[in-house]
Amino acid sequence: MATVIPSLSTIRGMMPGERRLGQRLESLLEDDYTVWYDIPLGRQRRYPDYIILHPGRGLLFLEVKDWKLDTLKRLTPRDAEIYTQQGLKTVSNPLEQARQCALVAINRLQRDPHLMQPDGRFKGKLCFPWGYGVVFPNITRKQWNEAISEADQELVLPPHRLICKDEMTATADPEAFQARLWGMFEYAFGEKLTLPQIDRIRWQLFPEIRINAPQQTLFVEEGQDDDPVDGQTYQENELVIPDIVRVMDLQQEQLAKSMGDGHRVIHGVAGSGKTLILGYRCLHLAQAVTKPILVLCFNITLAARLRSFIAEKGIEEKVQVHHFHEWCGLQRKTYNVELIQGVAPYWEREVETVIQAVDKDQIPRAQYSAVMIDEGHDFEQEWLKLVVQMIDPDTNSLLLLYDDAQSIYKKRSLKFPLSSAGIEARGRTTILRLNYRNTREILGFAYDFAKDFLQAQDADDDHIPLIAPEVAGTSGPLPQFRRFDHFSEEAAYIARCISQWSSQGKPLNSMAVVYGHNWQAGVIHKAIKAKGIDCSWLKGKTDKTTYDASSERVTLLTRQSSKGLEFDTVVLAGLGGLKHDEEHLEHQVRLLYVGMTRARRQLLLTGSGENWFLERLSEHDQRCRLTSCLP
Repeated sequence: MATVIPSLSTIRGMMPGERRLGQRLESLLEDDYTVWYDIPLGRQRRYPDYIILHPGRGLLFLEVKDWKLDTLKRLTPRDAEIYTQQGLKTVSNPLEQARQCALVAINRLQRDPHLMQPDGRFKGKLCFPWGYGVVFPNITRKQWNEAISEADQELVLPPHRLICKDEMTATADPEAFQARLWGMFEYAFGEKLTLPQIDRIRWQLFPEIRINAPQQTLFVEEGQDDDPVDGQTYQENELVIPDIVRVMDLQQEQLAKSMGDGHRVIHGVAGSGKTLILGYRCLHLAQAVTKPILVLCFNITLAARLRSFIAEKGIEEKVQVHHFHEWCGLQRKTYNVELIQGVAPYWEREVETVIQAVDKDQIPRAQYSAVMIDEGHDFEQEWLKLVVQMIDPDTNSLLLLYDDAQSIYKKRSLKFPLSSAGIEARGRTTILRLNYRNTREILGFAYDFAKDFLQAQDADDDHIPLIAPEVAGTSGPLPQFRRFDHFSEEAAYIARCISQWSSQGKPLNSMAVVYGHNWQAGVIHKAIKAKGIDCSWLKGKTDKTTYDASSERVTLLTRQSSKGLEFDTVVLAGLGGLKHDEEHLEHQVRLLYVGMTRARRQLLLTGSGENWFLERLSEHDQRCRLTSCLP
């Protein structure tokens, strides 16, 4: 069964013939086919009805017309005259529509040398075939042949570029149906596309699924037209194509593009791409809404990273990103609501003030077209109930993302029914089990270390499960543990490692040191600076708010502040200073799990002194120790 993006069950407004063809493509094609429906291409946002990709066959573009024979008055190579409810109308020949969509895509793909034939007869051509064609779901082949002569068909719509009603029935032979599709190609050559080449095709055709790449033009300005047609080259806004591209995987892309309307809830393990899906959702909604979109999280540092992420997508004017308490403060000040008095901390009173002000209509509801909540496991029931009221009922668009394994605040663990906070989760919940961020070695190490405290638990849609992660990442070096007598030795060792990694060419902003106590950070910061290395210590609120992931500095931050972030290399420092009594043990293990799963490629753990954590890590290290390139 082919993968269809978006899922057919989530698409509204399809013509009956389009849906019928989609069902045939899904059922009559094998698992290695990927099919996209109505996804825009190019700056002029041309919408081919279907794009089909197969590693061995190539790329095919289909235009579907629900015309009946008596709908069509005249057909020429360039246009068609059809009868509509509004009278006679002239439209493009559907084959020409398919051809122009194909040319937009092919001209984009030809800019990538990794997708070109390196030598031989077809040197300089795409390394895979491509074709285009038309589907008439309401006209049989016999009707078509009787209505248009063979000579005229060759001129306006050649028989091999057409699929008719009787050739796409539910009982159609899969091989015959596929033969019709691939008969639309003029040629065949090349080896099967590799997975990296398929990713490069998706990277070029669908910019919205790119990871760590700036979003090119989102809203086309009037009068712009730089889509190449009929072999013209792409002249403006030439994009430098990286040698290695990163895109959402097909499951993530299908989920992001199949979300539909209303409330959506995603349980996702660490590194499963929750934030990517949030970014795509913002990108998709920003093109259609009038009111702003609100993105909330609990973590100040994560809010800063999300702002950068949204800016990379080019939609910062449409999307507002805040950490929850910052947003409450803005609401109170904007509507001049006096802070309630009491002995509770300021931030608790500010949240309660906003809740009461909304109840009294001092602060308006329905301020946003959509609300997205990242790391939702950090939110209390009352907070979620407040935020849900901020959604415009005309759109009713909510996305809640969370991972209960990363819930590090007992008071705010989502043990309550989501419906009690006004969240419509039943039948709208998706679970992401695959971890793409970490290597197999890092994820295995982290989960093995924490699994006694993170036992997987099922739950219905209205409650929160705890999901065991499944590895999807590549292999890499084993995590390393180093133990010292004194913390000063530990800090000096960390500084030496960073200096060595930097000299080997690792960017400073790809490295982070995650600590437990401020006094430890002070010693580490001094040791790193002594090596002449720039280090960004996210010590206070201002440092966290202004955090810039692109700045060429090592990042020094707490485990709590690291939530939602990721780095190629992570050092978890100061483990000897962690509390390990019964009251604190589970909390500290969860924090360590969060810290470990920030590392994409390399993980180093360090500690000095004696405690439960160091003994456990020492035992594990003795079992798994291999030759290390660390100093």
